[in-house]
Amino acid sequence: MIIYNVTTNIHESVHDQWMIWMQHKHIPEILATGKFSSARMVRVLIEEEMGGVTYSVQYTTDSKETLEKYYQEDAPAFREEGLKLFGDKMLAFRTELELISDH
Repeated sequence: MIIYNVTTNIHESVHDQWMIWMQHKHIPEILATGKFSSARMVRVLIEEEMGGVTYSVQYTTDSKETLEKYYQEDAPAFREEGLKLFGDKMLAFRTELELISDH
């Protein structure tokens, strides 16, 4: 199992708008691609020097190949929408994780 982790710092001035967009549009649309089986959104419990609030969304997929298909077929449009809506008020970075074991 592969976890596609997107960590985002969002400026307080657009926080509420971003949260509504994430929970009611963005995450559901990513799940609707059929390339992920679940998504989990968590708040990162650190205070950033730059301010804002940081969240992590972890999307679960079956393989690296499926994640690559997402990158090729879907990711550019999703990233463009986020930039268009929130611009420099949103800073995101992505990490790929491989599940080794659950305990």
